[in-house]
Amino acid sequence: MNQSHHSTVLILGARGRLGAALVDAFGRRGWRVMRQVRSLQPNDTRDTVAADARDSVAILDGLKKVSAETIDVVINACNPPYTRWSEEARPLNDAALAVTKAKGATLIFPGNVYNFGADMPPQLLPETAQLATTRKGRIRIEMEEQIELTAISGTQCLIVRAGDFFGCNSGSWFDLVIAKQLHKNVVTMPGRSDVLHAWAYAPDLAETFVNAAETRGQLSRFEQIHFPGHSLRLQDVIDAIHRLHPAAYRLKKLPWPIIRGLSFAIPMWREIAELSYLWERPHQLITAPQHQHLIAPQTPTDEALRAAIKRIHPSLLLN
Repeated sequence: MNQSHHSTVLILGARGRLGAALVDAFGRRGWRVMRQVRSLQPNDTRDTVAADARDSVAILDGLKKVSAETIDVVINACNPPYTRWSEEARPLNDAALAVTKAKGATLIFPGNVYNFGADMPPQLLPETAQLATTRKGRIRIEMEEQIELTAISGTQCLIVRAGDFFGCNSGSWFDLVIAKQLHKNVVTMPGRSDVLHAWAYAPDLAETFVNAAETRGQLSRFEQIHFPGHSLRLQDVIDAIHRLHPAAYRLKKLPWPIIRGLSFAIPMWREIAELSYLWERPHQLITAPQHQHLIAPQTPTDEALRAAIKRIHPSLLLN
């Protein structure tokens, strides 16, 4: 991939799970990194814009104030809490598209597997039918349709689709559920141990975003790039944890009947219950041949999980 010392990327949601990894990856590769955040903190650099990510005018005004007249790539790394998806996901998408068009930039959007629904096939290709069965999946389809329409009108838009994040800032299934009680020798199982699940190690995914950004001139106006990541069964994750930290683990099942039973009273549980099928339906993302060169080398599973566990439990002694 070509190094870029004269290009600028704007990362919307720069403090989020993927956003922080993207800031690091683009910075290492020589890009000027503009960060959009809700509010400034004392250690923020001058290349940080404080603005509501739903307000394209405020974002553009903020860019002017920090002399970022040229933006080459915009990444919408904003991801509202599940309970606010219905209200915020589309406005965030609209604002990202408006900023991209105003700057004559390329948009890169992180897609997920919600679009494919509870009846999705085990192998997910870019051309796989999107038959969402959840509200979040239907919202994602609407957002991606809007992105494609924007591309048809002349703005290059790329979707990089990945599975569940791990090895990033807090908020993933791995740190909030599976490994949350690892320090107590407890592993929580959100589903069957033998079901293949799509995972994305955030640093590897971020490098793939940089690759796509740096070769965008060779790509079509609209592309769906599937990031394969780590296709792992929960048993694979448990085995790796055993290798990294040998112990007599107690396996605890996530109490889906209770979560579903109380979902009417607890909004977040309702949103989580909607996605329970992801732990019962085997799935993995398949990269199209023409996109293979964009995919960053995958960090070995044990190495990636070691780094992810260290973020959650820094004091835990690992092999």
